[in-house]
Amino acid sequence: MSYVLSVENKGAYLHITVTGDNTPENVANYLSEVRDKCVEHQCSSVLIEENLKGPSLDLGIVYTIVTEAANRVWPVVQRIAYVDVNLEHHLESMRFAETVAVNRGVNVRLFSRIVDAEQWLGIPREKH
Repeated sequence: MSYVLSVENKGAYLHITVTGDNTPENVANYLSEVRDKCVEHQCSSVLIEENLKGPSLDLGIVYTIVTEAANRVWPVVQRIAYVDVNLEHHLESMRFAETVAVNRGVNVRLFSRIVDAEQWLGIPREKH
């Protein structure tokens, strides 16, 4: 299986959900597609909700993917809130990816909950 990417335009940001298999090709391809969707919607802030099946990728592969993606993403995408909902993935790997991106000038932050990611993007919470 490849991956499926869905986009919900929230006005101030795009909420992008990606599902499928956790392969280096899928991760690299969906990150490129996120950039394209931001250009298409003229939106520079994005919340990526990733739910790719399978174990975490090797750190060397993560480094390569993030380095290449960082060169394409910035400055088109100025804020990235990232939530990996697959509990099988190692937090250390995700933190490593965040650090690599930040060191390359990408304004990205990892969150464990969608609501926290939305708050970081400056979206007020709805009252129930």
